[in-house]
Amino acid sequence: MPQTPPKAQPTPQPTPPWHPESLAARLPFLRRRARLTAATRAFFAGRGYAEAETPGLVPVPGMEVHLRAFRTEFRPHLGAGREASLWLRTSPELALKRLLVGGAGPVFELARVWRNGELSPRHAPEFTMLEWYRPGATLHDLMEETEAFVRSVLPSRVSHAGVTTEVATRFERLTVADSLARHGLDILATVDPATGQGDAAALHEAAGQAGLGLPAGLGWEDAFFHLLLTHVEPAIGRDRPTFLTHWPAPQAALARRDPADPRAALRFELFAAGLELANAFDELTDPAEQRTRFTRDVEAREALAAGEGWPVDEDFLAALEHGMPAGSGIALGFDRLAMLASGADRIEQVLWLPTAL
Repeated sequence: MPQTPPKAQPTPQPTPPWHPESLAARLPFLRRRARLTAATRAFFAGRGYAEAETPGLVPVPGMEVHLRAFRTEFRPHLGAGREASLWLRTSPELALKRLLVGGAGPVFELARVWRNGELSPRHAPEFTMLEWYRPGATLHDLMEETEAFVRSVLPSRVSHAGVTTEVATRFERLTVADSLARHGLDILATVDPATGQGDAAALHEAAGQAGLGLPAGLGWEDAFFHLLLTHVEPAIGRDRPTFLTHWPAPQAALARRDPADPRAALRFELFAAGLELANAFDELTDPAEQRTRFTRDVEAREALAAGEGWPVDEDFLAALEHGMPAGSGIALGFDRLAMLASGADRIEQVLWLPTAL
């Protein structure tokens, strides 16, 4: 007699994030996040910052080449406006800088932002970015303020993925050039001081001479990030937090180039417990230079995304033409900060209702 095959067992479904058991598991982390939010607002209020709220729906979501955004549409039905293609912002940066042009003074925002395709224990497609901008501040001033803020809201010691960092100690300040010089590579020698562009052939040759293997065929940017991710980031922000400063000019983004050495940009990133926490600029205020960079970014994005993208943010350039005060600003991943504050292993532990995916 043929045997009846056993019935397949249904795949267990994950507990939804609203379920009492699921929420109860996250509540200790979420309560710590709430205290972190209150402490953040108190810190910036005490330093004379105004809390801003800028639009989440925007014509241009951001200008970073490698970020993907969520597209949406406005369809008027109350007699006003016109149909328009809009995006969910990837950052409040361009909006907050418009406020600087208008004379808002020092501002900060706890902003909900969206980045399509990002999902990992450290990434979520919808998350919170803490950004603040201070007219007149240098990059050094911003490092001092960032260090003061992080110390004021985090425990003296934090851990993540087996890495423990002493927050109470003085943060390390390390240039990108010095971080790679430790491996025998002069990264700035591969950058044209006149144009600020990188020479891929020169970088491959220099890496080979230093004994740092690079996959064949990489352009300057991909080769640089391969070196950074392989040789630099694993060694910084461990015993103590690290400001990785003075990025090569091809990675200037919206930062000024260094007047003392135009091969470098006045930019830093902050690392703690092996996590990248923040990205900061001494802000570029030259509209002509910014237009050149934006145009190059649009072309690069279209090449990467097979034509899907968005144009240069003309309204932002018009604001720069009007005149933005010199100063510095920073974007800090607030959910990652909450992970360090609470001891969470995964970003969804510090989200009240994680995106259902």
